[in-house]
Amino acid sequence: MADLYGHLPRGPAGVLRAAKWSMLGLRAAWLHESSFRLEVCMFVVLGPVGWQLGQTGVERVLLIGSCLLVMAMELMNSSMEAVIERYGAEHHELAGRAKDMGSAAVFVLMMNVVLVWAVLLLPRWL
Repeated sequence: MADLYGHLPRGPAGVLRAAKWSMLGLRAAWLHESSFRLEVCMFVVLGPVGWQLGQTGVERVLLIGSCLLVMAMELMNSSMEAVIERYGAEHHELAGRAKDMGSAAVFVLMMNVVLVWAVLLLPRWL
């Protein structure tokens, strides 16, 4: 039965379609966004390091998850930029502000990575 908005339950086929669209989005980001490629490369290094340095499951989730959040926000930022560019490359104050805010959101999550890694790992080395 559909919900109030007319959405039917997805079922296995719907989940597979959603997974396919997600893979297409990841592929597009890899092909068209150099920042995303850089963040993936950083994750390839930091992911295993975080796994090794984390002493508990929670520490591992924090170390690795903080890096995943940066990539997720980069995907959101890139998608927003694509929509803005769809409507034209001419400068518009609100479009520029939206792009800057998206970039700032990625930056804030990068600072979160630094904070999480520092709080968890620095006390062990000092």
